[in-house]
Amino acid sequence: MTTGTPPPPTDAPVPAFPTDAPAASVPGPPLAPGAPVPAPGAPVSPATRPLPPAEGPVPPVGGSGARRWSARPWKGVWLAVPGALCAALPLAHPLVPNSLGNLGSLAETFLPWTVAVLLPLALFGALRRAPLVLVGVVLVAVAWPVRFGGVLVDKREAGGELIVVSHNVGADNQDPAGTARRLADTGAQVIAVQELAEEARETFHRALPARYRYHTVHGGVGLWSTYGMTGAEPVEIMPWPRALRATLATPKGPVTVFVAHLASVRVSPVHGFTTGRRDDAARLLARAVTAERPGRVLVVGDLNGTADDRALAPLLRGLTSAQGVAGDGFGFSWPAAFPLARIDHVLARGIRPVSAGTLPGTGSDHLPVTASFTF
Repeated sequence: MTTGTPPPPTDAPVPAFPTDAPAASVPGPPLAPGAPVPAPGAPVSPATRPLPPAEGPVPPVGGSGARRWSARPWKGVWLAVPGALCAALPLAHPLVPNSLGNLGSLAETFLPWTVAVLLPLALFGALRRAPLVLVGVVLVAVAWPVRFGGVLVDKREAGGELIVVSHNVGADNQDPAGTARRLADTGAQVIAVQELAEEARETFHRALPARYRYHTVHGGVGLWSTYGMTGAEPVEIMPWPRALRATLATPKGPVTVFVAHLASVRVSPVHGFTTGRRDDAARLLARAVTAERPGRVLVVGDLNGTADDRALAPLLRGLTSAQGVAGDGFGFSWPAAFPLARIDHVLARGIRPVSAGTLPGTGSDHLPVTASFTF
C-alpha cells in the first residue's frame, strides 16, 4: 500500500520554476513580421525569434542620414543674385554706369570672364542643396553662349595678300633682337611696334632682315615695311609721341597705317578704373582716323582696352576688328604669362581680314597679334 501525495495529472503542465504567486501575463517584444505565433512552451526558432528593440528612430526610406534638397525657396538667394547679374552682364553691360569709378569700362574689359562664376556657383549650390543657386548657374550657362558663342568659332581662312604683325615689345625687353627676328619669321610685310625703348631701337632695326628697309619711328612707336612708305608723321594724341601715321605703297594700291599706344590704365581702390588719359587719347586718334580720306586704312597697336570697352567706341566706329571677324577664339594678348584680355588690336577699313590670332610670347608682357588681309 502506497502512502503520500498523489502525483499530478499527466496532462497538467509542469512549471519551470516553483512559485506561490499566480502567473501574470507579461507582454513580450514583437515577433518578426510574418512569423507564426509559437505554442506555449514550444522552443522558438531563429526564424521566429522576436526582433530586438529599436535603439533610435527608424531611418527614412532612401538611405540613412541622406541630405535632402532644401524646401526653403529662398535658400541661397545671396548667391543666386550675383549669378543672375553675371548672366545679364554680357548682354546688358551698356547699362552699367561709368559714373562710379568707370565701373562700366572695367566690367567690359573682362566681360568674357563672367563664365568663371559658373563652376563655383554650381558646386556651392549642390553642396548646400540650394536650388535657387542653380537657377543662377542655368542663367549664366544660357546667356554666355548667346553673347560669345560666335567668338569661339574658327573663322580663319587660308590665303591673304597682306600680313600685319603688331607687338608691344616692352620697355624692359631684354632681347629686342630676338623679338625682332621672331616677328620677321612670320613673313609679315608690315611690322608695327609699341613701347620700343630708345636704347633698343638700333638693335631691333639691325636684327630685322634687309627686306624691311622702309621704316619710321616716333617716340616708342615704330613701323617697318617691305613696301615703300610715304607721309610718315607723328599723330598728336598725348603730350609726347605715342602714335604715327604712314602710307604704304602696296601692289594693290595705297594703305594708310596708324600705329598707336594709348595711355595706360590703372585700377585703384580709391579712384576706381582710371582711364581718363586713355579715353582722351582714343578720341584724338579717332578724330585723326576719321579725317583720313576714303580708302584703305589700318589701325594697329596697344589700345589698353578691349573692343567691348565703350570708351573705344568712337575709334572703332567704321573699323573692323580682324580678330572679331577672322579669328579663332578671344585672342587674349595681355598679360603674356596668363592672358586675360585682348588690348592689342589690328583694325581695318576698306580691306578684308581673312585670318587673325596671337603669336608665341617674346620678352614682353604682351603677346604679338597678327592678321592677314585680302584686297
